[in-house]
Amino acid sequence: MLKVAIPNKGALSEGAVEILATAGYRCRRYGRELSILDREHDIEFLYLRPRDIAVYAANGVVDAGITGRDLSEDSQANIVEVLPLGFGKSRFCYAAPKGAGITPAKMQGLRVATSYPNIVTNDLAKIGVKANIVKLDGAVEISIQLGVADAIADVVDSGRTLMEAGLEIIGEPVMYSEAVLVAAPGKADNALIAQLVRRVQGILVAREYCLLEYVAPKARLDEVCSITPGVKSPTLSPVHDSDWMAVAAMVKRKELNKVIDRLSELGAHGIIAHDIKTCRL
Repeated sequence: MLKVAIPNKGALSEGAVEILATAGYRCRRYGRELSILDREHDIEFLYLRPRDIAVYAANGVVDAGITGRDLSEDSQANIVEVLPLGFGKSRFCYAAPKGAGITPAKMQGLRVATSYPNIVTNDLAKIGVKANIVKLDGAVEISIQLGVADAIADVVDSGRTLMEAGLEIIGEPVMYSEAVLVAAPGKADNALIAQLVRRVQGILVAREYCLLEYVAPKARLDEVCSITPGVKSPTLSPVHDSDWMAVAAMVKRKELNKVIDRLSELGAHGIIAHDIKTCRL
């Protein structure tokens, strides 16, 4: 039986459960269960601390797991990133009091508070800086105000929390993180993991596209099809009025409104966009 780890709480947990459930797996828990058996797919889903998942995968306790790239990298566990999952995106950045003039290159000997000591130590070593790392489990932003740090290194989403604490981001982001599927080297070739990856990839593709349907004048068919070429080509179907044709094609979600505008200008009607649950290209 395959064992797959899911974060036990937070946004990573919610995103992981949503994408796995959409892919057809039974993984939702209804209380504080630590494991869920999906007998149909011969998988046991284990709810574990996201910070520990890469370590468990590296040691063979689980075959694969979903965690954050930042947590995986900080663990220094011997794992491989099998698939980026497109949710839980963030930046890992340094921050210091606004106007203090601190930069990463000037952190020699300074106290840097973080929940990710290995990422910070390795990054500063690249520029020849050795700082005093203050390891905290959370609420890193307040550490400077409390007098235990001169700067911080932390995951940043909008940056609002930093601003409220009187801090500003300094330097370029150390890394960009998101939820990832990880496994020990060699485990990614497991048939059940490969199937899981294909299913999840189908969900990720579906989130990028929608299905657009409309009717267009035959006289403008080449033009509208050039706007909605689909994956290989659009699907064309005759309608009762011989001067018109029904068209269906997949369209990138981020381009959807512009595409609809252009189709309308060319005389297309009945333009409808449908959500796609899963898709294999």
